[in-house]
Amino acid sequence: MTVQPMSAKEVAGKVLNKEHVFLLDVRNENDFNDWKIEGQNFEYLNVPYFELIDGIEPIQDKLPTDKEILVVCAKEGSSLMVAEMISEAGIKASYLKGGMKAWSEHLELVKVGDLNDGGELYQFVRLGKGCLSYMVVSNGEAAIIDATRMTDIFINFAKDIGAVITHVFDTHLHADHISGGRSIAKETGATYWLPPKDAGEVVFDYQTLEDGENVIIGNTTINIHALYSPGHTIGSTSFVVDEKFLLTGDILFIDSIGRPDLAGLAQDWVSDLRETLYKRYRELSEELIVLPAHFMIIEELNDDGSVAEKLGTLFAQNHGLNIDDENEFRKIVTENLPPQPNAYQEIRETNMGKINPDEEKQREMEIGPNRCAVR
Repeated sequence: MTVQPMSAKEVAGKVLNKEHVFLLDVRNENDFNDWKIEGQNFEYLNVPYFELIDGIEPIQDKLPTDKEILVVCAKEGSSLMVAEMISEAGIKASYLKGGMKAWSEHLELVKVGDLNDGGELYQFVRLGKGCLSYMVVSNGEAAIIDATRMTDIFINFAKDIGAVITHVFDTHLHADHISGGRSIAKETGATYWLPPKDAGEVVFDYQTLEDGENVIIGNTTINIHALYSPGHTIGSTSFVVDEKFLLTGDILFIDSIGRPDLAGLAQDWVSDLRETLYKRYRELSEELIVLPAHFMIIEELNDDGSVAEKLGTLFAQNHGLNIDDENEFRKIVTENLPPQPNAYQEIRETNMGKINPDEEKQREMEIGPNRCAVR
């Protein structure tokens, strides 16, 4: 029985289609508990590879014989060897090509909606990391918001649809992943925008993104309104696109709200966070479709694979938007924080341009789950 590799793209399809998958993860227990491939109908077995070096007999009675088994490890090698042993036992098995590193870097493209003038808005879903990036397209021009470091997918997609990338934005200085915004701007000649209050230590040139700034994409009426919305960082900026979509960065998620501590200033920024969520956002139309820069859990994905919900629905259902007592809000936001992202200080310095790690180092820095939200 031949062992087949399964690409990250194929695994993503199973996640989005809510397929039943038996996943055997052969990384160590701590790595598995910290971060794994999330699927609503996934069944998991975690057995470290070193326990299976002499064969799969210790776990053979736990392996299903009526469904395909997907074996996963960090880089691929261990999962391939275990999958081969399972196959030799007469059980169908495949392995994740490129391991969790490949899963971390895979992006799924979803069309979120149409704009009033005939343009489109696309969402790039990084399933393994919970990152969400966006492309606004109008009349042959494109703007990218919160790009990941895997820049080829943005540049190639724009070419495929015949659009020229003219503007690249970051809603804030990211601490959980390395931004591809500056690289895309350099390669395409686009203008790179960054909130100046987050850019005090950056060592490169950028266009200042400030409250009330309007940027026209194409020669149409699509304006991107910058809305100063501090709290996750001091410069966090939201966008209202086409009076229809609200890109919230890491301030507001579908099921949670942004954490204020990634620059070590939780007590200082928690008031900003509350003002943004409870005052600034309350002044906006509840019909706006919220498009965050991250998602926390797989259940936040809609049936089409997108992560999006009306602002009014979030006002009603998101617990972080319904804490009336300000002291209770402060306590919840400062005391219910998950561990900080892996290598977040190095990631911030990379996004400031202070350090320039090679590609393999960047992969290592980003390994792990998204941790931008208050639990």
